[in-house]
Amino acid sequence: MCDGIIIDPVDVTFELIWRTAEGDDTELVTWNEHFDPLGGGNFDAQPCQLTGEAIAIDFAPGDQLIFRYTGENTAVNMAYVPNGDGELASGRIPYVDLPQ
Repeated sequence: MCDGIIIDPVDVTFELIWRTAEGDDTELVTWNEHFDPLGGGNFDAQPCQLTGEAIAIDFAPGDQLIFRYTGENTAVNMAYVPNGDGELASGRIPYVDLPQ
């Protein structure tokens, strides 16, 4: 779900948020992960798969599901890069599986 390329040690907070059409936010689930660079010039994606339980929601037209990630405790702005290169960087494109 959250494979990423790590440039500098970083703590990342991942959140799923339900935003109603009216603009009200409800935090559904949060994860905290620490990543260290692989070293040796290796910039392959580091695997990250998280599982969590959230409340059931009664979504309506105009609602949004937000996948937010925030990096902290690092010296560089781009310490964590979600793996937009997919297989080219030995990773997966970030995604969320939702129950039916």
